[in-house]
Amino acid sequence: MDQGMLQVYYGNGEGKTAAALGHALRLAGRGGTVYVIPFLKEQINTSFSDRFEPEMKFFRFEKSPSAFDNMNEEEREEEKKNIQNGINFARKVLATGECDLLVLDEVLGAVNEGMFDEAELVNILSQRSSSTSVILTGRKLPESIRGIADNVLNINREK
Repeated sequence: MDQGMLQVYYGNGEGKTAAALGHALRLAGRGGTVYVIPFLKEQINTSFSDRFEPEMKFFRFEKSPSAFDNMNEEEREEEKKNIQNGINFARKVLATGECDLLVLDEVLGAVNEGMFDEAELVNILSQRSSSTSVILTGRKLPESIRGIADNVLNINREK
């Protein structure tokens, strides 16, 4: 993946996160630094993700161990604040260029759920340094993101 590129994996099929993490592992294996911020996902085993450090770091801002779909309305409102903290961290990482690749896993779902505005994501992505590539994942792709992406891959189940 060339530096500074924006790549998107979207669609109703399975494997978007796996594809993004495959790119991340390949870059980390070549000595690059990777940050991964998951949104709307169940908490992963931190002892597993810690094995990839220091080349690959996972930053989870959501506090609930449950997936967003499994929360009640009160829990969702609390998590929206935590997700905004994740977005603010992504903004800082992209502005400073502190990693070679930033994976925003299921960030498109967070936009679709109304956690933050699509225009805010476009603005954050436009602030990335030329040395930082970004991978976004999610089910639905807003046209504004499609317009600025270098590569868009639609992953759908055929059978």
